Amino acid sequence: MAKKLFRKFLPHPDVIIHNRWIKLLGPRLQDPSLWHINRRSCSLAVALGIFCAFIPAPFQMLIAATAAIWIRVNILIAVPLVWISNPVTMGPMYFFCYLVGVEILGEQAGGFDFEPSFNWLLTELAAIWQPFLLGCLIVGLITALAGFILVRVLWHLHILSHIRDRAERRHNRKRSKSQQP
Repeated sequence: MAKKLFRKFLPHPDVIIHNRWIKLLGPRLQDPSLWHINRRSCSLAVALGIFCAFIPAPFQMLIAATAAIWIRVNILIAVPLVWISNPVTMGPMYFFCYLVGVEILGEQAGGFDFEPSFNWLLTELAAIWQPFLLGCLIVGLITALAGFILVRVLWHLHILSHIRDRAERRHNRKRSKSQQP
């Protein structure tokens, strides 16, 4: 069922591979691991995508795609998960990361007024970069691990459900055969 769902909403790998910009990556994109939906590829792709969402840098999707190619996980899962950090969620996410970093380092949270300007970024980020980056690393690792475990558990539960359903169907067939005259 999951495969049908993914096939319905995701483009076929050939469409992506033959894109003129992506074609520059060459044969690396031909690796079947980048396109297959299996327990390993999906769980690692979820962890990678979530971790990359907490990287406070531009081009997070490019980082996720490059890492997905490098560690050979499903690229169509890893890249969209980066969108967890978007213009709406980025502020609260990164502020929480900063607070986590401050707590771990045992510092006082600085009272600063945010201004969406390059000058503010240069002056304030210079003062808070250590707790901010530490918090991003810690929160990114923890949420990536949680995502990895969640996918593994859900996958396992799905397989157990499938096995149970198959056993029940087999049992029902045997029962219906034994009841026939």
